[in-house]
Amino acid sequence: MLENLSTEKRNTNTMKMDEMSVLEILKTMNQEDRLVPKAIEMELAAIEKAVQKAIRSFKAGGRLIYIGAGTSGRLGILDAVECVPTFGVSPEQVIGIIAGGTEAIKTAIEGVEDNPEQGMADLKAVSLAAEDTVVGIAASGRTPYVIGALQYAKQVGAETVAMSCNKGAEISDYADTAIEIETGAEVLTGSTRLKAGTAQKLVLNMVSTAAMIGIGKVYGNLMVDVQATNEKLIERSKRIIMDAAQIDYDSAQHYYDKADGQVKTAIVMSLLDCTKEQAIEKLETAGGFIRKTL
Repeated sequence: MLENLSTEKRNTNTMKMDEMSVLEILKTMNQEDRLVPKAIEMELAAIEKAVQKAIRSFKAGGRLIYIGAGTSGRLGILDAVECVPTFGVSPEQVIGIIAGGTEAIKTAIEGVEDNPEQGMADLKAVSLAAEDTVVGIAASGRTPYVIGALQYAKQVGAETVAMSCNKGAEISDYADTAIEIETGAEVLTGSTRLKAGTAQKLVLNMVSTAAMIGIGKVYGNLMVDVQATNEKLIERSKRIIMDAAQIDYDSAQHYYDKADGQVKTAIVMSLLDCTKEQAIEKLETAGGFIRKTL
């Protein structure tokens, strides 16, 4: 029942929020937001399990698939889309699915989250396989659409993760790993786009970033598989080569051009004084990890 969910309870710190000044409202929201990282800290062990699942899927040729409704679905899509330029992966490697389809990204579509069969159908539409990892996201922890998706994922044999913002969440019963971030009562009662949404965004950042590090997409703290799709990213790519190889800008430009814009390849070419072809071969042998290549 909704009244039993911590995300639906009234926040005693904001009972007279309509009487507060703008600054008082902002201070109160800021104080409440500070509670989110602490709530996430309590779930790091479960988040680690989710990351390991994603790494196993990637290494097996599988995908990381986020699925949710409303804010939860939009946050999954946001994280999935950003993985492409940041880590140089294909749009098919990390996927975000939202109840109601693409129209629901920008328009609230009521009722679609109540259909578990649609959650199953949407995973079937992307040809869900046993090698994939499915992360079902629902702040309440009870969304039928997400439950249906997780049930189907289990049937297929895919890895399953449930992410909610309530303890003892219903969706946790349908997943191998449950991440339950208890963010508590919202400043605005029931508006889970606030603390719950912030918590979900932070955890999704953790899952995708740590998983990409786990498959060699990072060297030190540099995004060495970045896709240079605009001027800013081209310049960032050269700076990454400079930092990783400890060379000047002109040398970085030279290797960037020789590597046809492949940052990771350019770094290895510089550090091991080899050709593009040799660098690519060495990286393939090392599973894409620069440090192992060296």
